[in-house]
Amino acid sequence: RWGLERLQERAPEQFDAEALIGLAEAELLTPLDALALREIETAARQVATVTALVPLALADVIGALIANLRMIRRVAEIYGGRAGVLGSWRLARAVMSHLVATGAVAVGDDLISSVAGGGLVSKLSRRFGEGVVNGALTARVGVATIEVCRPLPFVRGRRPSVTGLVKRALTGLFAQG
Repeated sequence: RWGLERLQERAPEQFDAEALIGLAEAELLTPLDALALREIETAARQVATVTALVPLALADVIGALIANLRMIRRVAEIYGGRAGVLGSWRLARAVMSHLVATGAVAVGDDLISSVAGGGLVSKLSRRFGEGVVNGALTARVGVATIEVCRPLPFVRGRRPSVTGLVKRALTGLFAQG
C-alpha cells in the first residue's frame, strides 16, 4: 500500500513512459523482489541440505522436486498469482518452458561459476558438492519463476544472479563450525 501511495504521489513528476515504468518498478516491485529472493534462497538451502545429508538418491530427488514446486507456488503468490492445483501445474510448465528457452544463455552466463564453486566443495565431500550443484539448479528455477511471474521485466533493477543467490543461501551451511 505504501509503495502504491508513493507511486501516485511521484507519477506526475515523470515526463515519459520509461521513467514511469522505472518508478513503478522501484516503488512496487522491489519489495516483492526481495521477498521472492528470500523464498528462492530458502529453497536452495533446503535442497542443498537434503542432498548433502540424505543418503538415498530417490529421497533427495523427491525432496528437491517438492521444494522446487513449493518455491514456484510461493513466488507466484508473492507476485499476486493464485495457488490452485491447475494453476500451479500450468505455472510449473511455464517455468520449465522458460528454462528450456533461455537455458543455453543462463548456463553460459551464471550457472557455470556456481558449479565450479561446487567443485571445490566436492573435493571435500561428494554429497556436499552435489548439494551445492542442486542448490544452484534450484536457484536457477527460482530466477526463471521470477521472470515468468513478475509483471514487468527488469528495467532499472538488476536481474538476480544464480551465483549471488547460491552464495547468500549457502553461506555458512557447509562451513566448518
